[in-house]
Parts: sequence; C-alpha cells; structure tokens
Amino acid sequence: MARNSILILGRGYTAARIGAALGARGWAVTGVTRDGRDGTLVFADRATVRAAIMAADAVLSSIPPEGDADPALTVHGEALAAASGWLGYLSSTGVYGDCGGAWVDETAPTGTGRRSARSAADAAWLAMGARVFRLPGIYGPGRSPLDRVAAGTAHRVATPGQVFSRVHVDDIVSGVIAGLGAPAGAYNLADDYPCAQNEVIAFAAGLLGRAPPPFVALDTLSPPARAFYAENRRVANGKAKRVLGWSPAYPDYRLGLRALRGQTQPPQRP
Repeated sequence: MARNSILILGRGYTAARIGAALGARGWAVTGVTRDGRDGTLVFADRATVRAAIMAADAVLSSIPPEGDADPALTVHGEALAAASGWLGYLSSTGVYGDCGGAWVDETAPTGTGRRSARSAADAAWLAMGARVFRLPGIYGPGRSPLDRVAAGTAHRVATPGQVFSRVHVDDIVSGVIAGLGAPAGAYNLADDYPCAQNEVIAFAAGLLGRAPPPFVALDTLSPPARAFYAENRRVANGKAKRVLGWSPAYPDYRLGLRALRGQTQPPQRP
C-alpha cells in the first residue's frame, strides 16, 4: 500500500479511532473540524482544506448530513471531485429503509427510508468514485448497551419481530483500512448476527449482574426513536468479506460486549 497520508473530515467517535489506527501504522493523519481543535484544519477555511485535499493520498469524510445536504460536499465538493487520491465516506445502512426484516446487501435500492439526505450523500460519493462504508448501529468503548444499562437509561421496547444489525467500532476501523486497497463502491460493515435490540439489552444487563430493564411502549418514545423502530432489516456483509478480505473480530454482540466488559479478549486474527 503506497499511500501514506490521509485527510479525515470530521473527528467524531469512529473517525477518531480510524485516524489513531492509521497513525499507529505510520500514516500522516490530518483532521478537519469546525473549530480547528487540537491542531486540525478549520472546515470553513476553503483554501487550506482544498490544498490539503489535493495533497492527500486519501480523503475520508465522516461528516453526516445536516438538514437536506452533506456539508462536506456543499463546501468542498469541487475540490473532492478534482482530487486524484482515494476517497472514502462513512454512510449508514439506513439508506436501505425498511426491509420488513429481510436480508439486504449492496445491490438493494436506496433512498426509500427516512434518511433521504443520507441516501443522497451516499449516492453522490459513489458517483465521485468513493468507497462508501454503510454502517449499522455502532457500539464500542464508552458507547454501548453496557454504558446505558449502567447509567439506568437503557430500556426494552415492545416491538415483536423487530431486528437490527450492529457493528463494533474496531471492526469499522479494520474495514476502512482494508478498503484503502479496494475498488470503489459500497460496502456494508456489519457483524454476522442481526437480532432484536431487546436481546442485546438483556444480555448487557446480565453481564453487569442486573435485571433486564422494563419494556416500554413504542408510542412513549420520541418521534426520532419511533422512526428508528419503524425500520426492520438484516444487513449482509458478504461483499466486504469477499472483496475487502475483511471479517469482523466481533461477529456477534456477545463477543463484543464481553470484550468491553473485560471478560474475554477479542479473537486473534491469523
């Protein structure tokens, strides 16, 4: 892999871990944030960011849409379209909408769900030749059902038959790194075991020695939460395994939560 510099637009939970992993591998990592904190570039400084985009061997955007638009494309789209290096975008499996609990892969139509702006951004990045990583529910250190159970904010929702996919943040990191040498296109990065969120919450409570939290009615949730539960799908990851040579270190939530709890170590890759 000849590339050795990457510009990362946004510095959220997942992007920060990707940057740290690449830095540990000897990459020169430059971040872009709204306020230029911790030595990052200022997002609104078009000239400086454009120069960084053109100089970087790879550019990864982790910036979600705001309203109806993708800020990265709105502000820096011209520079991104002109860049000659690798392009990547962290998208969402929400682009598939409700699939009635069926399995969905990258050949499925997008744009029918609640996230129309995300779907439009996903399509725009694909049109520019990016590697678009579609992510389901993300969990990891400091951001998992264990933390919500411990804080007393977890609940179970009475939605029989509801299924979600999820992925450990470190498996996203390994998937994006594998994608640095991959052809352009969309890749689902999800674990191997879609299941009901209620099952995950109950397991997390058990790991902490607590009783599962009570069920709540769907109509008691906020409108965004109700919209989240209105979509039901199982996300297939076969393309990422086949094309990227990737597989999740945490193929199901049990392994992931046990590792976070410190009861097991992650499986070792050959």
